[in-house]
Amino acid sequence: MRDWPVWTLRRPALCYWLFIDLVALGMVTYVIISTPTPEPSEIGRFAAIAGTAGAVIIGSSIYSHRLGETERNPWAAHLSYLTAGILALPPNLLVLLLFGPALHCLLAQRPETHRWLFTLSATSLAVFATRYLLGWSNPHAGLPVMVLGAAVLLTLRAALIALGLKLRRPAASFEENVGEPIDVILGIVAVSIGGLMGCVAEANSIHALIAGPPLLLLERAAQLPQWRRSAQRDAKTGLANAVHWDSRARYELTKGSSRTRPMAVMLLDLDHFKKVNDEVGHLAGDAALAAISLLLRGTVRRGDLVGRFGGEEFVVLLPEASPDEAESVAERVRKAVAALRVPTMATDGNPHELRGLTVSIGVATTTRFGYELPDLLVAADAALLAAKAYGRNLVSMA
Repeated sequence: MRDWPVWTLRRPALCYWLFIDLVALGMVTYVIISTPTPEPSEIGRFAAIAGTAGAVIIGSSIYSHRLGETERNPWAAHLSYLTAGILALPPNLLVLLLFGPALHCLLAQRPETHRWLFTLSATSLAVFATRYLLGWSNPHAGLPVMVLGAAVLLTLRAALIALGLKLRRPAASFEENVGEPIDVILGIVAVSIGGLMGCVAEANSIHALIAGPPLLLLERAAQLPQWRRSAQRDAKTGLANAVHWDSRARYELTKGSSRTRPMAVMLLDLDHFKKVNDEVGHLAGDAALAAISLLLRGTVRRGDLVGRFGGEEFVVLLPEASPDEAESVAERVRKAVAALRVPTMATDGNPHELRGLTVSIGVATTTRFGYELPDLLVAADAALLAAKAYGRNLVSMA
């Protein structure tokens, strides 16, 4: 148990995540104990909703597997049939629907099971709160009440999860915690399909099957943001890849140029990184890159754009940064890297701690080189080479 990844969370995040998990567990237990045995018609509605959702999610998973797709996000589909359950099922059968995401986690062998469990617990609390608002025993299906319930479900779920993610990594951006606009739109579509599915199932269980095609379309559409983010991110570090960073940096520089605001570009290169790969192993090298990327995101300022250029080279755009401030940020990063300790595994299979990592940094500012990205990168690269030449583990201003 001591090796579980959940214990690596920051203490405030760990306490909050465990609290949400325990409250959700207590609520599920209470619902199971207190709700009377469902009637045959209610079981029929449950079978129609669960069967339709299960067929869609399993079918889409098989299709994705055949195409070699990874990093799927099934929460839109889960949220849709849970909405249907809120409207059409008694609370104890609604609990059974919540086992769908739990089963999905086990079958998909998610690497961060504790995060999936936390998301499921937050979703459960939002589901129960919405059910209570609509009517615990006999939910009201009037349109104004349904719209209010959908808003409560989406907002409460997002707030519970966002707070947990913020406590997990305080430096994370708003979009990383809450999601992008497309994620919000998908959530609205999901509860809309679920609402229609629940109303139809309540009138005639078998008619719930007509929700299958739109649910399938939603399940596929929900992967689009994930695929786009994957195309923009470096696989090993999660940072912006070179192409995406270049595009974002040019946009920010154009915006800064129109307002003549000072900006800077910072190029970083890990010193003697080849020795890590050769002496400890490439897995240790990958662990070091991942640790450096996490350190960078937590050490630079909010709003700075961090990317990986390839190999052991990173790049940061610093908006609203004077030369002195840019140098200060670079020095802070250099010192943080020098103090870094990375637990990993050596080639012989024994635990190993990487230490003594250093980084050389070159910084170019718009004050001296203007707002054209190629000019800034050439100047920062020249400064980086100067830092290497003067003995490494240095910051050099172009």
